[in-house]
Amino acid sequence: MYRLNQFILSTLFLLLFVLQIDSNLYAQQLSGKFTIVIHGGAGYFPKDSKDELKQQYISSLTEALNIGKNILVNGGTSLDAVEKVINYLENNILFNAGRGAVFTLDGKHELDASIMQGKDLSSGAVAGVMIIKNPISLARLVMEKTDHVLLAGKGADDLGIKFGVDVVSNTYFHDSTNYIKWLKSNLPKQQGETVGCVALDQYGNITAGTSTGGRQNKMPGRVGDSPLINAGTYANNNTCGVSATGWGELFIKNTVAFNISALMEYKGYTLKQACDEIIYNRLPEGSGGIIALDKDGNYEMPFNTISMMRAVANSKGEFKIEIWK
Repeated sequence: MYRLNQFILSTLFLLLFVLQIDSNLYAQQLSGKFTIVIHGGAGYFPKDSKDELKQQYISSLTEALNIGKNILVNGGTSLDAVEKVINYLENNILFNAGRGAVFTLDGKHELDASIMQGKDLSSGAVAGVMIIKNPISLARLVMEKTDHVLLAGKGADDLGIKFGVDVVSNTYFHDSTNYIKWLKSNLPKQQGETVGCVALDQYGNITAGTSTGGRQNKMPGRVGDSPLINAGTYANNNTCGVSATGWGELFIKNTVAFNISALMEYKGYTLKQACDEIIYNRLPEGSGGIIALDKDGNYEMPFNTISMMRAVANSKGEFKIEIWK
């Protein structure tokens, strides 16, 4: 009995020792440093817009930023922060993502989203979904629960049903005000209002995500850059995370998000140099913008349109919302 008691006590001491080590390691992983950047789309939001509408956008971006910041302050992951921020924006009628998605040429709604983790380049995306309330959450499930990166159309919708995500009728995205605008529209809506988020958490991990309803009056089945890893979304802990907004076809042709990372990795550019090269030198004026941050928490939010709704918060105390230059 004595030997048994000694064995039990020794085992307990060993377990306590191991748990203490794990706790110390966990504490050391929390650096106390974080950064989060958000965009609500680059485009043509005039400065002389009604003050009430301006305030609605500013308040929405502030709420979204607080959601992400609070997660990161409390030691949450950049993955959770990005998803929850974009969930909020997808549920907000002001933005062209989720609830506020624009209309296709035949008067329906097709939504796209993607998400990527910088720690291992794991990625998930969906394109052309029609019944998924929050496409960014399904994109995360594609990343975590399947062997694939991108699922489209009915296959993606069916996967959402299988995984139990919130499913809605396509008419859920059918806002009456937007519908009247669509009926009167003879030209595609100016690009913008896509939403995105990039975050660096206290563990040093970067996550980037993007969600959109696409372009007004797009052909059914059209897919832009937002659900395409390397074009509209990219994250790599060694370089940066990027979320894009604008004319999707141009961002695809120029592999915008990845090329910002590539300029940093292969040519030694700073984040600012890489972002400026792509947005101001490679892309034509009026094509869009990006939000990006690097492994050290530096951030950039350049755009070559009249406006880009954007926000940033970090552990240094910065907290700001901007729309115009």
